[in-house]
Parts: sequence; C-alpha cells; structure tokens
Amino acid sequence: MGIKTLSLDPRITVRKPGAPNPEGECVVYWMQRAHRALDNPALDVAVELGNEVGKPVVVFLAPVPLYPHANLRHYRFLASGIPDIEEGLSKRNVGLVLRTYPDHSLTAFCEQVRPAIVIGDENPLRETEHWRVRAAQRLKVPFWTVDADVVVPSRLLGKEHFGARTIRPRLRELLPQFLVPTKVVKARIPWNKPRTLQSFSAYEDFTAGWSLDRSVSPVENWQGGTKRALSVLADFVKHGLRNYPKDRNHPEHSGTSRLSPYLHFGHIGPRTIAHAVQAASAPVAAKQAFLEQLIVRRELSVNFVRYNSYYDSFQCLEPWADRSFAQHSGDRRPIIYREEQLEQAETHDPLWNAAQKQMVLTGWMHNYVRMYWAKKVLEWSPSVATAYQRAVWLNDRYELDGRDPNGYAGIAWAIVGKHDRPWFERPVFGQVRYMSLASTGRKFDSKSYIAQIGKRERAHV
Repeated sequence: MGIKTLSLDPRITVRKPGAPNPEGECVVYWMQRAHRALDNPALDVAVELGNEVGKPVVVFLAPVPLYPHANLRHYRFLASGIPDIEEGLSKRNVGLVLRTYPDHSLTAFCEQVRPAIVIGDENPLRETEHWRVRAAQRLKVPFWTVDADVVVPSRLLGKEHFGARTIRPRLRELLPQFLVPTKVVKARIPWNKPRTLQSFSAYEDFTAGWSLDRSVSPVENWQGGTKRALSVLADFVKHGLRNYPKDRNHPEHSGTSRLSPYLHFGHIGPRTIAHAVQAASAPVAAKQAFLEQLIVRRELSVNFVRYNSYYDSFQCLEPWADRSFAQHSGDRRPIIYREEQLEQAETHDPLWNAAQKQMVLTGWMHNYVRMYWAKKVLEWSPSVATAYQRAVWLNDRYELDGRDPNGYAGIAWAIVGKHDRPWFERPVFGQVRYMSLASTGRKFDSKSYIAQIGKRERAHV
C-alpha cells in the first residue's frame, strides 16, 4: 500500500499534510493513548510507513504531570505497563525513547532525531486534542493521527448520536470492514538509538521529583501492562463470559471483565478483546451481550465526547432534561451533603457508601452500582451543575478508568439523562430516571456486596 493510499485510510487524520521528508532519518510514533505494541493501529501505520520509505521507527513516550485530575494512582498504573511496551516494540524492531517532564517536548525530540513523518494516536478529550493541534502547528514534517482505540473510526459516524439505537445500526454496518484479524508487521530496518540520545529506563520511576497529587495512593489489586490485560481477558473469557448476561449486574461477585482500566490506558485494544470473545466457547447470547457493551456502548461514549464539547459539564443535557430540571429547580432536597462528606463516604446510605469506598480503596467501581452512585450524587447536591461537577471530580480522582469517555458518558446518563429517554416525573429528578436504595438493592445481594467492601476497608486500615 502506497503512502497516498494509506493516507486515505478512514482511521487516519492528516493533521499536517505533505510528503514524508526524504532526508528524514526515521518515522516517529508519538504514543499518548494506545500504550501497547500489540494490535495498535497507530503503531501499525508507523511501521508500514517506515517500511515504505525505508526508515527505522521509534516510539516517543513522554508522560507529563500536568493532566487534569491525574495523580500518583494513575501514573503508577501507567508506568507498570511500560516494560511490556518496550518488550513488544523490540520484537517488532521498533525503538522506544521514554522522556519525562520537563524534557517532554515532541518538537524538541524531533529536532534531535530528524523524522521523515510523525504519527500520533487519537484521543477525543479536549486537553489531549489541544496537544495534537499544537503539535501540528509546530512540527516541520507531516503529522498524522490514527484512531487506535475504537473498532470503527469515529470520524465515519460524522455527528453526535443520541443513543445506542441510532449508533448501533451504523456500527453494525461498518464492523465487517474493521473488525478483522491483523498481522504483526515488523520494521524492516531496526532502530539503533544514538548513544547521545537521552532516554529513561522503562523500569525507572519517571514521577520522581514531580510536583503532583500523591494523596491518592496506588492500588495493589491492579497491575498495568499488556501481559496482565491479556491474562485478565483470558480468565474472563474462560470463566466469566458464559454467564455474563446474568452476572454482569451482580457486584457482589465477579460478573464483569474488569478490563476498563486496561482499555483506558491503552494496554489492550478493543479488537483484541472482541476477537477473543468471538472465538470463545460461550453461548452466542453471552457474546452478543458483551460485544454490545464493548463496541456499541463504548463507542457511543467516544462519539459523545468527540462531538459534544460539554461532555464534562451538565450543559451536555438534552432539551427534554433541561426543561424538566427547570420545572423542578425549586424542589427541596431532603438531604444535602458536602463534597467532603461524599468523598469520605459519610452518608446515611450503606450501599452508596460501599460503592464510594470500593472506588477509593480499589480504584474501580462495579458499573451497576456506579449508576446508582451518580444518581445519588444528584439527589444529595444543591444543584444539577454541582452534582455533575462532583461526580466528575470524584470519578476522575479515584477511578483507574477515570478521565475517560466511558466515565463522562456514564455520568451524563445518570445525572442529565444522556442517551436515555424521559421517565416518570418526580421531585428533584424531574423526568430523569430514578434509582432507589430499595429497588437497586433487590436486584443483587447488596448485603453481601456491602460486607465485602467493609471487609476490604478493615484490611486496608
């Protein structure tokens, strides 16, 4: 496939056009979201380009302590996956240069290695999108980005979809084109790092000396990396997938894949997961139920963040929810908690407290109770705007899969009815769907779940 043909791939966005510089010495892949060497479309494009123009490929990875709501918990998980990246790249004859703040400049690195072209990966969040726009302005060579963490390229959906029912037919139409097996292609020319080129070791603590939030401690129950992600996937496919439709809404036992942190950090890609599920010896209904979540629901979330600039604000609400909240703006809330009380799980509700503690202690919250958790934040906050801000802050601060399209879409669904429909009118919520302690607790063994979290809390102390 020639360079011109490759540039027409719908996964690719040409940020800075032009032909690769024939005097360039390498192809640079600026790795930011897809932190993996396996099944990484952005890396595949970089390798294919390198082979086309006869140049080696090097990955530039440069974490920074400036990302909103990121803390030591998140950086430690990210760092634990870097050795797998280095090992996987080495098998493909691709180099890795790891830099750390304040020596994290892509343009400065490119001045040192003189690339023919730079490849990046996509991320629809505004902060990272701003970095890509700025890179396109400053780089002196062509710059492409690749939509590497969805199955169907987001650009093909064209606009914001208002629910699963509208995006599902379009995704199903395009899946046969993109959910296909991929070959691992090696770089024909190995990367030989110049002796003078500075790079951190994949095993060093790149956060040393950083001024960052260290109050949220790393969690021992999660280990990052592609190898660990593949192990979690294999265990789920073997033991959990068969009963997924029945067990996924039961937080008291392991009914979900627990792959969301690995997807968020890009340690595993959705195609890898989808292929494993498709090949599993599990009932078709179970496979379909899981792929609905992995592809339809997850890519609906990415679509929401890509096309709605208010994704982390209550202003993303639909017109029906806006009208409904306006009619109930004067409703009296029986209980209002301060943000500190919510963070410390000091409410009257044992199920909500358990969910909050699970998030704080383990870095993860079961998706079913996460919906309940967010709806109670709305009920116990002085306004919709405040509730949304609180939910985003707590989710992004403690969840390993926080600061992610899935999290923002989930909060938007729970608090302002995004991707949902109007329900029965009630105080405070208006027509936004309501969940109560009694009804939610009857759908699974909530007493067992609360007891499990209590046991974990005592062990933590």
